[in-house]
Amino acid sequence: MGSRLLWRRSATAVGLYTSTAFGLLATIVAARVFSLEEFGLYATVLAATGFFQSLLDLTVEESLTKYGFRYAEASDWGRLRRLFRRALQLKLAGGVLAALALLALAPFADAIFGAEGLAAPLAIAAAIPLAQAPENVAGTAILLRGRYDLRAGFQVISMGLRLVAVAIGVQYGITETFLLLVVAQVIATTAVGVVGVAAFRRFPSAPGEALAEDRRGILAFVLQSSAATGLVSFRNALAPLLLGIVAGPTQVGLFRIAQAPQTGFFAASAPVRLILLTEQTRDWERGEIDRVLAGVRRYAASAAVISAVAVPIFWWLMPHLIELVFKAKYLPATDAARLILLAAGVHLVVGWAKSFPVTIGRPGLRLLTHAVETAVLLPLVVAFGLEWGATGAAAALLVSSVVYAVHWGILFFRIAREPRPAPRASGALAP
Repeated sequence: MGSRLLWRRSATAVGLYTSTAFGLLATIVAARVFSLEEFGLYATVLAATGFFQSLLDLTVEESLTKYGFRYAEASDWGRLRRLFRRALQLKLAGGVLAALALLALAPFADAIFGAEGLAAPLAIAAAIPLAQAPENVAGTAILLRGRYDLRAGFQVISMGLRLVAVAIGVQYGITETFLLLVVAQVIATTAVGVVGVAAFRRFPSAPGEALAEDRRGILAFVLQSSAATGLVSFRNALAPLLLGIVAGPTQVGLFRIAQAPQTGFFAASAPVRLILLTEQTRDWERGEIDRVLAGVRRYAASAAVISAVAVPIFWWLMPHLIELVFKAKYLPATDAARLILLAAGVHLVVGWAKSFPVTIGRPGLRLLTHAVETAVLLPLVVAFGLEWGATGAAAALLVSSVVYAVHWGILFFRIAREPRPAPRASGALAP
């Protein structure tokens, strides 16, 4: 059993690192082939797509994971089936809304961002949120079987297909690139969907049962998770859009290049975060609270050591890496990349905060912390971006990251001091 668990964790790490590498390679290919101005347009369309997808595509995965493990542990198969059916319906509805929003933006994009050539790729990219909508529901079914290694494997397939789409599309133009990205997403969703359905069918068959008293809690979970994800979209997608409005698409392209350290550090913690989400949520539902808290502390301590070693090294290497990987034309992104490197180190230490609210069933904490982070970030992006372009936006990201980390440190300390429910003795009768 121990060797199987080790293999799954190792396979998960390899899969997530590979998928992230494919994503970074796609950015590198686009940056090296497109001109500086073309890459700015490409990055702007990606930012707009990510923004509306995160904002309008309801985040059901977190409640699906939390309550999915609860029903699986209780062998409540009827409610599990009803939960998945409702989740899929909500994801498809969100995908439709995101697609409509992008289609509505497309005719006005050139005027909003002060550039030409955004309308057609935005209209085509509108299909991506709808095509991707069922993917995470199917992926959650795989997680409930404890197969986070398979979930990571399908992320490799998805990002590999995107890399192929970009490598071919950039030879023809931005519009053609997004057309191929839509095709890649359809293939990736179909692949994970087939395996997700097979994994779900391995649960015992039972007629769908009303969620009853859990319905209100699940709805609140979905709404709070969706609101938190919407705020994350402000951090990840709206910030570049605001930068594009005040400083132009070229600065958006430089900012995207500067985000490479953030992508790398996020990838470094991705396998651990996926494992934490799966195993700690299951442990919490079993009442093993102290074990979960100890796991969070171990993660934070290890991440702090890694950051302390890695950040100074990459700070020194940054201009050389940018010139080597992206070409000398992107060297103006060096200062921004160094500031985002610091922010990435901070986020690495509190990477556990992404899954922890789901594990303990309190998604409102994620909403609260991201609300504070967003309230700090967006005004600073506009003010600093107007003055210093991509470097100013990176400084805003660093400040908001520090605020986010401090806030979560305070919240975790309070949660760790909360009284624990007394464990029920095995075989004892309830009072």
